[in-house]
Amino acid sequence: MVNIPAAKTHLSRLVEEATAGEEIVLAKAGRPMVRLVPCVASKSPRKLGALRGKIEEIEGCWEPDPDLEKAFRESNLTPQIRSTKIIRSKR
Repeated sequence: MVNIPAAKTHLSRLVEEATAGEEIVLAKAGRPMVRLVPCVASKSPRKLGALRGKIEEIEGCWEPDPDLEKAFRESNLTPQIRSTKIIRSKR
């Protein structure tokens, strides 16, 4: 188990150890938080059409739902727009 401040200092080494198969657990104040594990690449690309014939659409599944539309219209919720500040670099 490695505390986060030490993990920041030794991240490259910890990544190498994890890819070599060692279990690395990152902790905050001695409490386990996350496990560092290697990414495993897929052995083969996904096969297109693997679910063909296994999923069916019921008739009218793409038609508008009046109850859902009514719920949206009568909702008290209003969209909240967050402003974004664009910082341009000086050239």
